[in-house]
Amino acid sequence: MSGLEFVHEPAVPARILVVDDSEASRYITARWLRRSGHEVTEVDTGARALSVLRHQPFDLVLLDVRLPDISGFEVCGRIKADPATAALPVIHISATFVEPDDRAHGLTQGADGYLTEPVDPNVLLATVESALRYYRARVAAERLAHRLNQLTEASLTIYQAQSFPMLIKAVAGGASTMFDSAATVLIAASEREIRRAVITEPGQPVAIRTEPAALLDHLAAARLGNRVGSSITTMTRSEDWPDDMTVIMTRTKPDNPPICVAVPTTAVASKEDRNLLLQLGQASALAADGLRAYTEEHSLALTLQRSLLPGDVPHHPRLPVAVRYLPASMTAEIGGDFYEVTNLDGKLLVAIGDVNGHSIEAAAIMGEVRHALRAYAIEGHGPAEIIERLDAMLRRFHPAGYTTLCLLLVDPVARTVTMANAGHIPPMLIDQDGARYVESHGPLLGIGVDRPAAVEMSLPAGTTVMLMTDGLVERRGVPLGDDMERLRASMTHDEDIEALCDRLLHTYGRNKEDDIALLVFRVV
Repeated sequence: MSGLEFVHEPAVPARILVVDDSEASRYITARWLRRSGHEVTEVDTGARALSVLRHQPFDLVLLDVRLPDISGFEVCGRIKADPATAALPVIHISATFVEPDDRAHGLTQGADGYLTEPVDPNVLLATVESALRYYRARVAAERLAHRLNQLTEASLTIYQAQSFPMLIKAVAGGASTMFDSAATVLIAASEREIRRAVITEPGQPVAIRTEPAALLDHLAAARLGNRVGSSITTMTRSEDWPDDMTVIMTRTKPDNPPICVAVPTTAVASKEDRNLLLQLGQASALAADGLRAYTEEHSLALTLQRSLLPGDVPHHPRLPVAVRYLPASMTAEIGGDFYEVTNLDGKLLVAIGDVNGHSIEAAAIMGEVRHALRAYAIEGHGPAEIIERLDAMLRRFHPAGYTTLCLLLVDPVARTVTMANAGHIPPMLIDQDGARYVESHGPLLGIGVDRPAAVEMSLPAGTTVMLMTDGLVERRGVPLGDDMERLRASMTHDEDIEALCDRLLHTYGRNKEDDIALLVFRVV
């Protein structure tokens, strides 16, 4: 090595492994590297070098060609063959003059440089810096590509969120995974409260708590104001923040509350990292706006749907009735499921039906059918005649408004029922003999074909009758008959009808893609 004093300041200190069996040569090489700011580890054999590389991270290896146990060429080949160290730069140093073939062999084995002693310190440090620049650029590019892929995956999860708890978990999990760090997210769930999600360490579960809306308002006023856009800032450690945090505040519309995503400042090391955090914040804000609009639309749809259903169910001491309506949890569209209970001079007209489709038109047809069947019943028509008239009405005014309907006229005193069915799931009778479906069938409404006569039967005291729409039991990819049998097998004759309705909705009504209407009555 040259005896000249030379100090080279690297742009970024690196962790360098020096492998040389000559103590004097190792000392000189390591001395220049340390004076230039690098962190140096020294070993004297190839085996020790490979062992150290398996347990410690390094940015570069300075490797003697001739080692006492394994040649430097073989050590380099093993380093490059291991996926964990394949990208690690290796620079050979030879203590003696080598033939061009030896130099070529070293480079062929994957070495990124080849120096021959005596090495000028300027050349040594310049070679090291050149290899480090390429290595760091490659690592940065791979890291950015990896984080971009994680951003894409996080965005897909964020956009699929169907509730604010799901959304805030997706945002916090995405931020923590992307930056391999803790993460904090603030999202307004309503005008009065916000949700804070915190992940303390990567891979840990998300903790969610409710905060006053004033916290997010205060943060927004200080850094974003009322404007639309994004703001990235640094927040110092405080009661609100577990560490110094880099925070992105994003608002997409003037009247919408912003969202806040924060990760430790140490995790956002570059301009590219800040840009990724910005993109994550913007994706989260757009998803929050969409979810907020969906929630409002779903609420309006549900209000309209409920306005088209009966308000109060008539009470009869000999015929208690329980009803439930559950809108589809997967859509904000209005469905056509309905039920009806009308008192007709001591008898009860009981109906349940389903208009094909989910739309305003389906809901409108449902309303017309429900009101028309009441009008026909008041005129004195029986269930079969009411269905005939409804069929004619639909064919004339709503040719595509195909509707299923099961209609019962119940006499609680005589304990009898007259029943007509137009393509709907048949009622289920539940008594001491078990549960069974009534053989009552007929074509759906709106197609104008001949229909069977109404079915008349007695209902002994204690008999429970259940009517439902197919949304209760139908599962995608499973035959409806199998689902109906599964439901029938779960019935007991003495279960309270209100408790029965609650149990069925709890068991079968979760995450449904279709509305559910359920009506149960018991003959006393």
